[in-house]
Amino acid sequence: MSHSQVIIGVDLGGTSVKAGLVGSNGEVLYQNKFPTNADKGPSVVIEQIHLAIQDAMNNRDGAEVRGIGIGAPGVVDDDGVVKAPPNFADWDEVPLKTELSKLFGGYPIGIENDANAAAIGESKYGAGKEIPNFLFVIWGTGVGGGIILDRKIFRGPTGGAGEIGHVCIDYNGPLCNCGSRGCVEAYVGQRYLSQRTAERLQSHPESKIWQLVSGDLSKIEPKIISEAAHNGDVVAKEILLEAGELLGTALAGVMNVMDLRVSIIGGGLSAAGDFVIAAVQDAVVRHVLKPLKKDIRVLAARLGNNAGILGAAGLVA
Repeated sequence: MSHSQVIIGVDLGGTSVKAGLVGSNGEVLYQNKFPTNADKGPSVVIEQIHLAIQDAMNNRDGAEVRGIGIGAPGVVDDDGVVKAPPNFADWDEVPLKTELSKLFGGYPIGIENDANAAAIGESKYGAGKEIPNFLFVIWGTGVGGGIILDRKIFRGPTGGAGEIGHVCIDYNGPLCNCGSRGCVEAYVGQRYLSQRTAERLQSHPESKIWQLVSGDLSKIEPKIISEAAHNGDVVAKEILLEAGELLGTALAGVMNVMDLRVSIIGGGLSAAGDFVIAAVQDAVVRHVLKPLKKDIRVLAARLGNNAGILGAAGLVA
């Protein structure tokens, strides 16, 4: 596949829908961004996806489109039906592949859960290129994931495999958005992490975080905690190390079950620094079974902001 051939990768998020033209080696040759309008119902969202894909088509400079891949939140079944994506209004089950086939019938269309798509992207183009089996984690607003076995995504019987964020690390723990208690997401997801940081700052007036948010604790977000940690703030560093420890504990359970030695971490919080990745690895090593210990590696994902588009393209590459 040369630049005379491209794949359109679509990253469908709760706020924006991004479509990109992807070349053979994972180069994003062009990309756009449209509002998702997720609160206005499925037909409006589908029209926004249509606009984003059409705009990418219009900028392909004569290249042949090999196919269209879409990474979507929620559970995606084998028929491309997207089920209950969070933060999308009136969206129980929507046959997205069928709807898009009506609009772009001449092209192969692949649809997959966004975390699974990002895992595929890291496998084809990123940190997992040389690694046939690994656990992929998206650590950001929530904690999502995907499992790559023999270079293919393991979807489970209904497409729901890889929900790493809902591994329980304390059955008496805090209430999670999913309705259960003690899920790792309820400790290290963005909202929960920011809340716990705000609580801890009450007894640490010396923390740099106070200055970074101008005294408004509602403005705390992971990149601010990360910035403070990189500037030597002890409280910020402790919070991130603890989060790494909690995430590593959950990952170790999955790696034990799946006989995996490598975990690749992407998402906004993966950029918090090497010391966080090291804390995750340290926790994994301590909690996995003895035969796995010496081979454990925890790596930072490489695709960054392009993970969604490249992962989606990987569905039809």
